[in-house]
Amino acid sequence: MSAKNDIALRPRFKINLNEANETVLKRFEDLKGSQSDFSITRIDNHVFIKFPKKDQHFWSPQLHLEIDEVDANTSLLHGLFGPNPTVWTMFMFLHFLVASLFIAFGVWAYTNWSLKSDFVVQTCLMGLMVIVWFALYFAGRIGRDSSKNEMRQLNDVMERVLKQKSPN
Repeated sequence: MSAKNDIALRPRFKINLNEANETVLKRFEDLKGSQSDFSITRIDNHVFIKFPKKDQHFWSPQLHLEIDEVDANTSLLHGLFGPNPTVWTMFMFLHFLVASLFIAFGVWAYTNWSLKSDFVVQTCLMGLMVIVWFALYFAGRIGRDSSKNEMRQLNDVMERVLKQKSPN
């Protein structure tokens, strides 16, 4: 797994597989029934590997794999580490809210400036939105960094399944 991009809050990777996608997907389904350390869900050519509810916390990551068929004997795996989709949606909503407030305060400041009125409060609020945005970004980074061991565990499960050879 090469997830060396330090800016990415949700690391992504790609792996070329020398097997048909259905073969690999079947192995993930087989693992689902033979262990209880991870929750494995398959929907079409998507596989989601998570920790069981009892072991999850706010920053718990999940691994989303999409295994696409290239031809009859090869496939391409797209992987994405990320937080629970509810947490990610909340973060995106907060980023959108901060950006919207920044623009609204900017319009308000410009209006006051063009009316030759005081606009210090609006400018300070715009600065506050920049600080809040940085705080959200660093909170996401801290959450990702606190989950690195769990991300490695999810990655190990994926690699274990990919290294298995199917009986022919």
